[in-house]
This record gives sequence, structure tokens and C-alpha cells, in this order.
Amino acid sequence: MAAFTVRVSDETASKLDQIAEKLDRSRSYMAAQAIEDYVAREEWQIVEIEAGLAEASRGDFASDEEMAKVIGKYINSAHPS
Repeated sequence: MAAFTVRVSDETASKLDQIAEKLDRSRSYMAAQAIEDYVAREEWQIVEIEAGLAEASRGDFASDEEMAKVIGKYINSAHPS
């Protein structure tokens, strides 16, 4: 397990301490969880962006009919009959 120092504002540290206290966890645990969550989310987003770019490079786009169906779903849900 790696350890390192992170600098945050006093306000952020105070908020982190408050959350940690309410959850009966240490500041270190909460910071590690936050970093793990951030890394997982960013990793997922990068994978999805790269997949989208690969699809675009292949010319794999939604057809006009597919787009109309998706848009229609939202228009119809916003204006129910």
C-alpha cells in the first residue's frame, strides 16, 4: 500500500473531518475512499470516451431513425398525451 501527502484547504480538511466523525472513520480512511472513488470514476469515463472515439473513427454513428426514436422518447415523456 502506497502512502503520500495531499494538501487541501483548511475548509476541505474540516469538512472531511466532520464526515469522518459522523461515519466513525478516520480522516485517512475517508481520503483514501474519496481517491479510490475518483480514480474508478475517471478510469471508467476514459474507457467510455476512448470507446466512443473508436466508434467514431470507424464511422459507427446512430442512424437518423435511431436518433429520432431516442429524441421522440424524451419529447413524448415531457408532453404526455
